[in-house]
Amino acid sequence: MRAKGEYLFTSESVSEGHPDKVADRISDAVVDAYLTADPYARVACETLVTTNRIVIAGEVRGPEAITHEYLMHLARVAVHDIGYDQAGFSWRKAQISCHLHAQSADIAQGVDAAGNKDEGAGDQGIMFGYACTETEVLMPAPIYYAHLILRRISELRRNKDPLVAGLLPDAKSQVTLLYVDGKPVKATSIVVSTQHEEGLEQAEIKRMLWPIVESSLPKGWMCPEAEFYVNPTGKFVIGGPDGDTGLTGRKIIVDTYGGACPHGGGAFSGKDPTKVDRSAAYMARYLAKNVVAAGLAERCTIQLAYAIGVSKPLSLYVDLHGTGRDVNEEKLSEVFLKNVDLSPRGIREHLQLNRPIYVPTSAYGHFGRTPDEEKGTFTWEKTDLVPMLKQAFGR
Repeated sequence: MRAKGEYLFTSESVSEGHPDKVADRISDAVVDAYLTADPYARVACETLVTTNRIVIAGEVRGPEAITHEYLMHLARVAVHDIGYDQAGFSWRKAQISCHLHAQSADIAQGVDAAGNKDEGAGDQGIMFGYACTETEVLMPAPIYYAHLILRRISELRRNKDPLVAGLLPDAKSQVTLLYVDGKPVKATSIVVSTQHEEGLEQAEIKRMLWPIVESSLPKGWMCPEAEFYVNPTGKFVIGGPDGDTGLTGRKIIVDTYGGACPHGGGAFSGKDPTKVDRSAAYMARYLAKNVVAAGLAERCTIQLAYAIGVSKPLSLYVDLHGTGRDVNEEKLSEVFLKNVDLSPRGIREHLQLNRPIYVPTSAYGHFGRTPDEEKGTFTWEKTDLVPMLKQAFGR
């Protein structure tokens, strides 16, 4: 984002009931099932959801005790938890099929450690991480508030709060903020589209959502009423996978930074941590967040690049966007390469990724979340590199 002048920037989020997020949830439930049984299992799972049908496919390597029947049961549990029991998509009635098969031996031999060869990356690719001072969790403000609005609506719905009576699981939000000299100052427009029961009027839903949205934003940031758009088509009864087909990995910008920084193109859900699409993107966020948390810069973008079967990163690029506080970006790269093992194995071990921690990531973003020491989730959001970085730069 620019550091000078005034401009608008927009990000969107989708709820856990959005068709693509239903697919992400099921794929991550498969990952967690395998990692529960074997921390070193391999999973590349894709899910398709449509009208009362769920199709699970992909490749795996893990215990035979994880049967197709068990995974189909987990898919049904996931749909129940999200809240779908409608005529067109129901946890009770959906037809589920599972077509997972053994991982390719050609891929396995490139990834597996053998002899003097360390574990290689599960695929080639580039991954980006980003952090900034716009919010307390060091995330860009538009995506942070877009997620927060939907999470609050979801929590109220799940708790059967009368404030949101009649709202259903599928929802989207979009937040447009005004920036002045690189800083967000207020919302200029907000869009919330939410599935609802038949008979609930658009004006009533707008009145229902106004206080939730307003309280999710900093005081004085709420947009004018004329710029608050709720269910702009007027009606949103048919939703979820009955209204639109969902696929794993189609919300990569929602999952990351809302478009505020580059994206390498790889999706996260359904992949075990040998896939650097996921694990290296988590590491890139971890590094960038620690740079900003250490007070070395107001903004930080980090890029990592890998080749399939190769353990070391091909490149590490750091961009402080002109906000560095007497910090040399080349030296920062050297400090990371010296102090953090950026091999796929090193990333997995440092961030403790070989655990069943992925279902919570499947909705409302993979970044800007609170680490849970007990459950082991969102370890890449920790700021435990700050002391090392401060010492390296004499702070």
